[in-house]
Amino acid sequence: MPAATDTALAYQDLVPDDVIAAVESLGLRCDGRLLALNSYENRVYRAGIEDAAPVVAKFYRPGRWSDEAIVEEHDFAAELAAADVPVVPPISHGGRTLHKRGEFRFAVYPCHGGRAPELDDMALLTQLGRLVARIHLQGARTAWRHRGRIGLETYGTKSRDYLLAADFIPVELRDAYAGVCEHAFAGIRDCEARAGGARQLRLHGDLHPGNVLVLGEQVHIVDLDDTLTGPAVQDLWMFLSGNRDEQTPQLARLLEGYCEFREFDAQELHLVEALRTLRIMHHAAWLARRWRDPAFHIAFPWFNTRRYWDEHVLALREQVALMEDWPLEWKQR
Repeated sequence: MPAATDTALAYQDLVPDDVIAAVESLGLRCDGRLLALNSYENRVYRAGIEDAAPVVAKFYRPGRWSDEAIVEEHDFAAELAAADVPVVPPISHGGRTLHKRGEFRFAVYPCHGGRAPELDDMALLTQLGRLVARIHLQGARTAWRHRGRIGLETYGTKSRDYLLAADFIPVELRDAYAGVCEHAFAGIRDCEARAGGARQLRLHGDLHPGNVLVLGEQVHIVDLDDTLTGPAVQDLWMFLSGNRDEQTPQLARLLEGYCEFREFDAQELHLVEALRTLRIMHHAAWLARRWRDPAFHIAFPWFNTRRYWDEHVLALREQVALMEDWPLEWKQR
């Protein structure tokens, strides 16, 4: 197992007084109320403000993104907001959205409440499809300069190599894991070939139900921290759940809304299971890279057990089979 790193233990010295001092350094007056929100990669707090609405302060994990990549994320959020896409961009202070306090970089956002979307609500899926298309209309306008790309190398090969080199995989499972990874990589390449060179664009990148807030009839998209380059279907497939028969009508409603604003290339549906496979691999490696962070032991107590790795290998085997199957069907009306 790897030695502790500054990145893994980055937040051990971040205390509530630091959070309040950082927020107040922007001219806001905290009222003492501070609530830690559900975030592990970064640290995020809702801070009460005297005589005003609360704000959300996000402290970026040191060493993960460059300043330029974070500002690029902020600029994308501002670009989307200017196009009336309901995202939550950071608050600008002194012409800047990225600030520093001690060793930490942070940003402050307006606080938006809401609940996660109910994915059996077909009307809401259509609304989400429209929203994703509007994000992609802006995303296709230019390219990232400082942010990454989702793909076999970044999410697959690097994840496998890290887990094997850092001795997370139990000895008795290493051969099975290495073997299923090779089969998975072959399946991903086949999916990419069948997709026929899907167009790459700026994406949200991590658009799952937890990053959508629904309040009445209003929907907001939050947390662009993982925004990157990839195919359009990356921002759609995580809203699909259940078996094939359940996913097919969900996909139809998502794409019904999407195609009101932007064309969708049906060939990208060949990528759904490949992208799911990459996410499974990337998530396991992400947990491993952060395992020295005490918050991860509390939030993910089941990680790095023999049962976890058994199930991980099984999940990858199941993905190999799914990638060989025909993709979800969709016919544009």
